[in-house]
Amino acid sequence: MAAITVHSTLKPGPPVPFVPKEEGAISWYACGPTVYDLSHLGHARNYVSTDIIRRILMHYFDYKVNFVIIIKARRKRLLELEKEKPYTPEQIHDLIFKAFQAYTKSLPLLAPEDAAPLDEKNYEERKQAAYGVVLAGGPLVPETKPGDAEAKVKMHLNNMDAAAEALKNGSGLDAAEDVLLPYLDSLYKETIDTSDQTIFTDLTKTMEKAFADDMEALNVLPPDVITRVTEYVPQIVAFVEQIIQKGFAYEADGSVYFDIGAFEKAGNTYARLRPESKNDTALQEEGEGSLSTALGGKKRSGDFALWKKSKPGEPYWPSPWGAGRPGWHIECSVMASDKLGEQMDIHSGGIDLAFPHHDNELAQSEAYFHDCCKGEHTWVKYFLHMGHLSIAGSKMSKSLKNFQTIQDALASTYTARNMRIVFLLSRWNDGVEISPDMRKQADNWETTLDNFFTNVKARLSEVDASSGIKDLSLSEDAGARGLLEDFEQAKKDLDAALRNSFDTPTAMQVLLKLVRNANIYMNSSNPNVQALESVARWVTKIVGVFGLDASAQPPYDGLGWSSATASNKANVDPQTAVKPYAAAFNQVKQEVAALDLAGNESIKSLLEQQNPDSEFAELEKSGEKDAEKLALPFIRATSKLRDELRATISSGVALDPKVKQAILALSDRIRDYDLTDLGVQLDDRVDGPSLVKFVPASKLIQAREEKAALLAEKARQKEEARKAKEKAEQEKWEKAKLSPQDMFKSDAKYTEFDADGLPTKLADGNEVPKSQVKKLKKEWEKQKKLHEEYLAKFGSA
Repeated sequence: MAAITVHSTLKPGPPVPFVPKEEGAISWYACGPTVYDLSHLGHARNYVSTDIIRRILMHYFDYKVNFVIIIKARRKRLLELEKEKPYTPEQIHDLIFKAFQAYTKSLPLLAPEDAAPLDEKNYEERKQAAYGVVLAGGPLVPETKPGDAEAKVKMHLNNMDAAAEALKNGSGLDAAEDVLLPYLDSLYKETIDTSDQTIFTDLTKTMEKAFADDMEALNVLPPDVITRVTEYVPQIVAFVEQIIQKGFAYEADGSVYFDIGAFEKAGNTYARLRPESKNDTALQEEGEGSLSTALGGKKRSGDFALWKKSKPGEPYWPSPWGAGRPGWHIECSVMASDKLGEQMDIHSGGIDLAFPHHDNELAQSEAYFHDCCKGEHTWVKYFLHMGHLSIAGSKMSKSLKNFQTIQDALASTYTARNMRIVFLLSRWNDGVEISPDMRKQADNWETTLDNFFTNVKARLSEVDASSGIKDLSLSEDAGARGLLEDFEQAKKDLDAALRNSFDTPTAMQVLLKLVRNANIYMNSSNPNVQALESVARWVTKIVGVFGLDASAQPPYDGLGWSSATASNKANVDPQTAVKPYAAAFNQVKQEVAALDLAGNESIKSLLEQQNPDSEFAELEKSGEKDAEKLALPFIRATSKLRDELRATISSGVALDPKVKQAILALSDRIRDYDLTDLGVQLDDRVDGPSLVKFVPASKLIQAREEKAALLAEKARQKEEARKAKEKAEQEKWEKAKLSPQDMFKSDAKYTEFDADGLPTKLADGNEVPKSQVKKLKKEWEKQKKLHEEYLAKFGSA
């Protein structure tokens, strides 16, 4: 069997063979979120894609995976303190106005030195003049492509928009939060007692819970171990001390820096993930973070902080070098090494973290474990970087605020399954820009599988063949044999795709092709339901492995989405579960009996002999807990009565028009309301009984309402067309009343006319030009014909 290969950022190029250090087991560390705000779709891309790979390794390849999974707090605290002050509306306005003006340093074109002071009244005009091109999608610098710089401008303008609106309508401090936070920070940052770390950790805990809730909503498996920086400060101090002892770090002015020169001189490699970014000062400064600006004492500009001296207003912990806090990169090194040892199989995270964060992690960790007698240490065997989600060429980022939160996305435009399908349709290590076409492709993929599962389950329930997968012989009929051959090929193709660096786009197309082939076979004459069941159960297993069914559990041996019926598999009361279905049947039975079709032996027999209660009692006695299976006796009995009503209409038997109308109305109501409202769809078939399908009631009701709205719209358009036609007809005959001899005589442009009423002289006494006479003659002929039609239709009245 082919080996698993994986794209590792440590080894650019084609996928490399994946060989964990321990057979059958994988140690994996993933960079968790910096939880200072709500998570966005960029996080969803990272963590859902990571989850997909983790699930494939666990539930497809059967690996045991040990999966280990951190500046706004002070500013938030300052805003809360400000809101507690007894400000008047005028004082609140004045505070926001000062913050509004101070914020313009982020948007220098808004307030040039020679311009009048900026306020909420002239802001909109100034904004359009200064940044209209950027707002329209253009670049800051002509003949360049817009990117992160333009995204930052839009972010700052959004913040200014909110503040300007707050100034106009007096909506208070919360509405102007994003311009107030940096302003308050500049005023009061040195007045906060930062020895109380709860100032910084309270918000983090709240956001961490929100993140965990988001991951659960996205069906992301929880980590085996969670680590938090605030719980690791003593270990971080000890880790830094050992790096200093080995000669790879130095203390300067209360901070400790990693010595890149000493590290490389000892035979180690720095920036292994992104060597081309090694001297990128902009990325290095971004990696050090805004809390690290103006730290002095570095030997070289590229040296990064392992421990940072805290400035007034920043959190701090005691250390041998004075009050300070951990550097950003050291946190992950210490926690991952504590849980997974001196080497791990997989480290993963977003591609934007590759340099400097992950490169610095590697350097400091390999410095910590460095043994001069053994050569360069390998801390991570495989580095997996998820491609980021893009919006108009700029990656999603909380810092840029150009994101939609996961909560908003799930509440408005996505379901967890649909979002995961979008990510599955792209390679995990490629960047992806969500487009309408991609959303449509994901919707079509999901709908195709939805319908397939529903139809197979309906076929199985119809023939009572839901007893599990049976061995099938390739000597079956040609259709079944062809489907089973497609099935075997699909298994091979999907396995090859997943072994090729978890190539989910190919795997998704393999599933779609197999399902489409199965649908074609299902629509043939008398398909083999066991062959269809085999395909459906395998597809169910794979979508379960991919995490597309939030209610399914390994080994995913069900059939179809379990989420729709998962609650039915709990210890429900059977009597309660079937009550609405039994009520629907009894209501239909009474109404059919009231139609007085005593002469119809088929209907009479059904009314007398159908006993769904007895069939249900047997199911209840057997211990059945699935509400769909418990409800089937009542649904089938209802469907059979409706089938006979339809047969009565199509049989040609003479019926009283009122009875016929009542039968048609009842038949439609049973299908479109009685059963639809219970999540049951009936597919009418010409050559057999209606096919019973279980579909979420909300989906059926939505389809019914959309159909009704479409019919209402068609009726409205038809009525409007009728009225327009009627109006045009009225206008036509009103115009036709006028005799052609009189049609020009009311026009002041003409003064003399011939015997037919055609103008001969203009108002100025001149003859009517020949060219105009020709045109007037055409109009006259047209009116003459129309008037003759009028006389023929209405007479000379």
